Amino acid sequence: MFDRLQKPFLTVETGEAYQPIRLTYTLLQPEKLSQTLEGLQCIEKNPTPNSWSWYWKAECDELHFESINSYQRIPNRPLRLATVTLRNGKVFINLTSFKRACMAVPFFYKVFDKEVLSIHVADFINKVFSLDERLPHGFAELFKDDELDRILQQRVEDYYKVKEKVELAPSAEEALNLLSQYTQVEAKKRLPYAERYLFDLREDDDPDVLFLAFYIYLRGRELVAIRRWFGQVGVVSESTEDTLAQVFGEMGIDILE
Repeated sequence: MFDRLQKPFLTVETGEAYQPIRLTYTLLQPEKLSQTLEGLQCIEKNPTPNSWSWYWKAECDELHFESINSYQRIPNRPLRLATVTLRNGKVFINLTSFKRACMAVPFFYKVFDKEVLSIHVADFINKVFSLDERLPHGFAELFKDDELDRILQQRVEDYYKVKEKVELAPSAEEALNLLSQYTQVEAKKRLPYAERYLFDLREDDDPDVLFLAFYIYLRGRELVAIRRWFGQVGVVSESTEDTLAQVFGEMGIDILE
């Protein structure tokens, strides 16, 4: 443990923890995908068929990484933020940090009409890596759809069971007790190595609210992974509370009101 406390975890160029994450999109109008991507200056076609790279330039030049302020950008050598691939009728965006994923989701939402491309899920890793650790070779090695779907389905079922109990509670006090018990149980659970986040964007939903929820969820998971690296366990709920306080504090909102 002492060695781990002395050893930093792996980070990407802009300072965030290296945590592979894959965004999966449902492609509704394939004929418009290449046309839209190739019309962006921040997108470049890769030699591999049906593959593109997303760079930190042009349309996304103003993206801000507060993780590190000393990163020196070189105009003629922009940083690659992600790879975009088309496979089996789906579009995958592969990124190396949660921060980049939180930037990618709203960016590509604005680029593509929802009738062309619709975000479905985000698959990610609940850990950080040491500098000398063997890194996963490709995202296909990391994410197994059957296992991720099973974990997601169980989480959704648990949520709706508690939701039903809360709605049928005889009093507000009992409802709060049920929620408190649920939160305590969830906080003690061991997080899976890989996990899936489901986007459920309906017609009347505010996309900015959903993007904020995605950020809060991932930021909480990132804090858990980093704290566990330094030997802290059982910090799921504390990390979520810290994330909420940070996000809403920056907005000047008192979440206790």
